[in-house]
Amino acid sequence: MTGIYSLFVVLIVIVAILMILIVLIQESKGGGLSSQFAGGNAMLGVRKTTNAIEKLTWGLAAAMVVLSILCAYVAPQAAGDASVIENAATKTQTTNPVNAQPFNAAQQPAPAAETPAQPAPAAAE
Repeated sequence: MTGIYSLFVVLIVIVAILMILIVLIQESKGGGLSSQFAGGNAMLGVRKTTNAIEKLTWGLAAAMVVLSILCAYVAPQAAGDASVIENAATKTQTTNPVNAQPFNAAQQPAPAAETPAQPAPAAAE
């Protein structure tokens, strides 16, 4: 299943790059990059070019949502309940196992400090 997952990740990256390029082409308040494509505007008309770019943007956004949901569905699952960080630390002995607490250990209350014994009152003579 990791092959399908990798395919979806690659498709998401391609759609993201296409979406960036399409958004840069769109007309903004200052005219945008679409004003530089005079040939396309003359052939399709200014209004039709804007509609096509807007529809393409919405299509790419929908494709991004669908691909993200599919990618989450086929994502590889962990084999067990063990912590990856804890396993790596115990394998490489980067921590002192005597002092290391497990990651899921509850906080232990500190032992109460004993008060020093009071000297006995002096006996009355």
